[in-house]
Order: sequence, then structure tokens, then C-alpha cells
Amino acid sequence: MQEIDNYKTSRILYIIEATLEYFIALLVAGAYLAKVTSAIGISDSVTGILSSFVSLGCGFQLVAVFLVNKRPVKRWVTILHSLNQLAFALVYLVPFIKLSKTGKTVLFIVFLLTGHIVNNIVNSPKINWFMSLVDDNKRGRFTANKEIVSLTSGMLFTFLIGQIMDRFEAVGNINGAFIVCGVGIFILMISHTLTLIFSREKEVAIGDKKPTGEVLAVLVKDKTLWKVVLVSVLWNVAHYVATPFYGTYKIKELGFSMTFISLLSAGYSIVRSLTSRPMGRFADKTSFANMLNICFVVAMVGFAIHTFATPANGKVFVALYDICYAVAMAGINSGSINLIYDYVGKENRMGAFAFKSAVAGIAGFLTTLASSLLVARIQNNGNKFLGLNVYAQQVTSAITVLLIGVLLVYLNLVVRKIQRPNETLDDSQAE
Repeated sequence: MQEIDNYKTSRILYIIEATLEYFIALLVAGAYLAKVTSAIGISDSVTGILSSFVSLGCGFQLVAVFLVNKRPVKRWVTILHSLNQLAFALVYLVPFIKLSKTGKTVLFIVFLLTGHIVNNIVNSPKINWFMSLVDDNKRGRFTANKEIVSLTSGMLFTFLIGQIMDRFEAVGNINGAFIVCGVGIFILMISHTLTLIFSREKEVAIGDKKPTGEVLAVLVKDKTLWKVVLVSVLWNVAHYVATPFYGTYKIKELGFSMTFISLLSAGYSIVRSLTSRPMGRFADKTSFANMLNICFVVAMVGFAIHTFATPANGKVFVALYDICYAVAMAGINSGSINLIYDYVGKENRMGAFAFKSAVAGIAGFLTTLASSLLVARIQNNGNKFLGLNVYAQQVTSAITVLLIGVLLVYLNLVVRKIQRPNETLDDSQAE
């Protein structure tokens, strides 16, 4: 008990760290990223691919397996995290740099991809570092509390940024907004670095360290891990078909202002905050697999609604989609992480999480590459598909609905039947 108390301050700093990181992530995703790409002159299909860099970057989490013995992790995680966030800040400086469109595009891609790659290299070690400070029986509630703080504060943050961007754009000075965002990320980076510096890390006994080859061999041969990993792979394939293209859809076809987009984000944050803790409690009492079953059903409903979103009804239908997506994501993010903690031993968790993120991330990025071809084809064909007048994002949303259906079948027929390592026969039967 005394040991847990020793890390109370570090757990609080973890919540603050996650919030600051969330702010930065918001500024290099969705409609905010689409504003920058539009200023540079990058097409919707390419913007979708760039948006999915967050998924491609996950592939580099596999690098963490080779760093499994580089402990303590605090020093190098702190340094690399600062580097990745600096790269994100530089993304906003690209539009007003005096270069050709091609030069700006290349520079933009370099900064964005570098940021995501480095971020994902440190992600697994950082999560393992901080989650080791949390009681295993309270992981669901802790991750819910962490999300609630990020989302509620993020709600105010996005509204402020939306107002700033709209005001600058109204006077024809969108580059001014980009400078504010770039400087803002730099300030957030410094604050984020301080949370890492002042957090503590548990010491790891020399005997707990394993050769990288041994760690990889254990992961690759673990059939249960592969079954769990496939859940994240199927989810990434499903939602990366559509979501990377939603940012441009909002600011172009649907014609939303950045202020309205920030209001949507606020609504999303409120709903997700209200449902995160109940989802966490439900998962702690039953299982994260059971929680994910509910979340994926709600996500399917949300994407089905988005399938019918058009300029005529966009504000209502996208808002309804956001509500469903918020409820779903209240459990999906923490569920995918905690499935690893449910089915993998403590000594292999960091490597397993990195392995899962890498495989699922690459799958998501390749899915967006394929989907971008469909988006470009539909748009070049005058927004027609199979003889129907539809927007590309409506088609990709419909495909996502079908893919989530496949995921639900797999989750119920395979994953929910897996017996956890620490689960007794009676416990399994009771469930």
C-alpha cells in the first residue's frame, strides 16, 4: 500500500501529461489538419492519407520491442517525445514558407510523418511506465478518469482554437492562425516535457530483463496474443476506411465553420466524458471484451447514420454520428489497451502492446491508401458511385458499417471465449 502511495503524484502527472498530449493531437488531426492541407493545395484523397499517418506511425511501435531492455525509459522517452511534438509544431509553419506547392507538400509530410513515427516509438514504453503505477483492479476506472480530464479540458481548448481560426480567416489571414497554433503546440510541448521530468518510474530488477530475440519469439508464438491483436486490426481496417476523409468533408462539402466544428468537438467530449467512467466500471466488473462488444455496436450505428449525411442534413446527422462515436470510443481506446493487460503477462506487456499497435497501425494505413483511390475515383466521377449521386464519404461510411459487422462476429465467436491466464475454471464458467 505504501508503494502505491509513493506514486500518487506521478499518476496525477500522467493524467496531466495525457491531457497536454491530447491537445497537441487535436491540432494535427481532422479539420485542423485539413485547413493546413487546403492552404497548401493538397487534394482530399491525399489529405485522407496524411490523416492516416497516425495509423502508419503506429507501425513504428514495433521499435519499442528492441528497446525493451533500455531501462529506465524516462530519460529517452522524455527526449524523443519533445522531438516529436516539435515536429508537429513545425507543421503549422509550412503554409507561409516561400516554397513551391511541391516543396511545401514534401516539407509538410516530413514534419507530420516524423512527429507520428517518433511519437509511436515512445508510446508503448511510456504507457507501460505509467500503467505500472496503477492497481490492476482499477485500470478501467483510472483510464476513464484520465480520458474525462482530457476530454472536458479539450472541449474548451478546441472551442478557443476554432474561434481563433475563424476570426483570422474572416479577415483573410489564415496564416496568422497557423502561427498561433504552431506557437501553441510549442508551449504545450514544454509543459508536457515537465510532466515527464517530474514523474517517477518504478525500478526494474536486472533479472526481469530479457533479450530482444526472446521477447519477439514469445510474442510471435503467442496464439492468444494474435487473437487479441486481430481485434485492433479489424477495428483499424473498419474505421480507417472512412474517418481520415471526414475532416475535408466537414469544411468543404458540408461547409461547416471551424466554430461549429469546435462545438461538435465539445459535444463529443461531453458525451464521451459522461460514458467513460461507466464503461470503465463495467469493464472492471465483467471484462474488456464484453465492454468492446457494446462499443462496436454503437460505433456501427454511428457510421450508419453518417452514411446518410449530406449538406442538407449534415449538421444534425454528423452530430448524431459524433454522439454514437463518442460513446463507442469511451471504451474502444482503453479496451484495446487493456485486452493486452488481461491476456499477457506483466513481463511481456510492453512488447505485446507495441506489437499490437504496430500490426494494427500498418493495417489501418494500408486501408486508407486503398480507400483514397475509391474517394478520388468517386470525386473525379462527379460524386457518382454505381450510378447513384453520393459523396465519397457516404460510401466509405457504408463500407465501415459492413466491416464492423465482421468485427462483431469475430469478437463474439473468438475473443470472448478466450480464458484469461489468471482466470480459474469457476470464474470462466461464471462469466
